[in-house]
Amino acid sequence: MATYITSDCINCGACEPECPNEAISEGDEIYVIDPELCTECVGFHDHEACQAVCPVECCLPDPGHLEAEPMLLERAIRLHPDDQVLQTKAAANDFPSRFRK
Repeated sequence: MATYITSDCINCGACEPECPNEAISEGDEIYVIDPELCTECVGFHDHEACQAVCPVECCLPDPGHLEAEPMLLERAIRLHPDDQVLQTKAAANDFPSRFRK
C-alpha cells in the first residue's frame, strides 16, 4: 500500500526531503504523496522515512492503495534504474523493507 498524509499534517515539510522517490510534494493545504511514486521506502529503508520524521505522525499506510512488497520493490527498481546498489540488493533478496522487520 502506498503511504498517504492525513489532514493532521501541520505542513512543516520535514517529510519531503526524506523520500527516496520524490513522491512527496506540497499540496494546497498539506503535503501529499503520489501513490505512483511511493514505495513505502522498500529497497531503501526498513521503515517509512516520512513517518519517522513526521512530528505529528500523519504519514500512514493508505488502505485504499494496498500493495505487497514485491510490487513496491519492482516500482523502486523502475524509478531508480541506475541504482546499482538497489539492483544488487534486490537480486540477492537482501534489501531493506518495513515488511521484513
